[in-house]
Amino acid sequence: MRVQGVVLAAGQGKRMRSAVPKVLHKVGGLTMVNHVCDALRAVPADQVVVVLSPQSPEVRDVLPPDVLIVWQDEPLGTGDAARRALPEIAADDVVLIVCADTPLLRSATLQDLVRRHLAATAASPSVGLSLLSAVVDDPTGYGRIIRDGAGQVVAIVEQGDLKGEQRSLREVNAGIYCLEGRILHRYLHQLQPGNSQGEYLLTDVVQLAIAGGNSVVAITAPEAEVIGVNSRDRLAVAEAIHRRRKLEDLMAAGVTVVDPAATYVDAGVSIGCDTILWPQTFILGECSIGKGCQIGPGAHLVGTRIGDRVRVQYSMVEMSEVGDDCVIGPYAHLRPNTRLGAQVSVGNYAELKNTSVGRGTKIHHHSYLGDAEVGVGVNIGAGVVTVNYDGNSKHSTAIGDGAFIGCNANLVAPIVIGERGYVACGSSLTDDVPPGALAIARARQTVIAGWVDRRFGPRQGHAGTGGSTEDKDSDLRK
Repeated sequence: MRVQGVVLAAGQGKRMRSAVPKVLHKVGGLTMVNHVCDALRAVPADQVVVVLSPQSPEVRDVLPPDVLIVWQDEPLGTGDAARRALPEIAADDVVLIVCADTPLLRSATLQDLVRRHLAATAASPSVGLSLLSAVVDDPTGYGRIIRDGAGQVVAIVEQGDLKGEQRSLREVNAGIYCLEGRILHRYLHQLQPGNSQGEYLLTDVVQLAIAGGNSVVAITAPEAEVIGVNSRDRLAVAEAIHRRRKLEDLMAAGVTVVDPAATYVDAGVSIGCDTILWPQTFILGECSIGKGCQIGPGAHLVGTRIGDRVRVQYSMVEMSEVGDDCVIGPYAHLRPNTRLGAQVSVGNYAELKNTSVGRGTKIHHHSYLGDAEVGVGVNIGAGVVTVNYDGNSKHSTAIGDGAFIGCNANLVAPIVIGERGYVACGSSLTDDVPPGALAIARARQTVIAGWVDRRFGPRQGHAGTGGSTEDKDSDLRK
């Protein structure tokens, strides 16, 4: 027996009002179609088939390489989309059909659906298919599950076709099905256009199965898992549910989240125990954070690896690596491809880009290091700049272990500062500094006594005004 997953991802999603295909909108930093593919692969499904539209070829680019892609050339409904996958499905396969706009669906729920479907078919060979349903507070827009007095599913009635007491039913069809390949082949080929748009509807397979003497099993799932995202407001609802789930998982694993309502963590983030997430923190993309860290308040991390016992406060770290026991911020910015060794301090208004920093180096404030290799135990003074761009190309700076770079120094790359080299404050260097040397590159100070009086005349009132306060105010009124 093989388990085959079929993901229906060819819908246009017009209610999203977006140039981006609906299934490429993200929940928890991951596209909706990838959420669904991941859930199926974790069942595990032996193969995942994704049905795409030629109008949205860019969806293919985000899919895992091991999924199989088939195309629905015309938008002829969910039944027609499922038919595109039939050549990949054998008669004895167990098939899971899932819509790509259900990003909150858990793999455990799909596993339970398969298990209970197999148990039902073993107990009664007449069982043709199983589906997920949900009891919801507001069933508007969903097809309703109609059961007989014995609780058996006898129909799915769409919103516009409800009559009488059916309108009060709150059990809805989630559009997620489990059935054997032979059943799918039999009934998909019998589908007829089911609405004024000439579409073939997958829900009609349920009716055909019942009419053909097969029983249908409806398995109730949590409402939060089967939410279909077809508008911006539903996308926001799904995002909120996913975010809360992720934070609950982290807290269960030993992470402290001070204010879950003000903390944003993507699906692909892992965090070690005893780390504290303070409010207004965003941890996005594929991030890994170690144990015992303090992240936030106001931290913004993207695609970054953080070691143990690291402090990041009111700062942004993008696609970088941070070693153990580092302190970052407040108001620092680590741009992509920055690598900090252990016990590095990066302070107020410091910016680093494509730079490697050795253990114990201090970059406390108001500096820029770009395309640089900085050694162990270096002191970077306030206002230090690696001048890495000549208007055409980027150039590198190397600063050796134990070097001391004084305040407001400009290191014009390419340049090498040797081990324990000293750079005097206010220097603009264009040449290498040998190990253990002091480099001074500034004009010698000259003091000219009495110059101000000779230039502007003797002081009268405020210095430099050339007259009394009363004279100045009179001038301002004129």
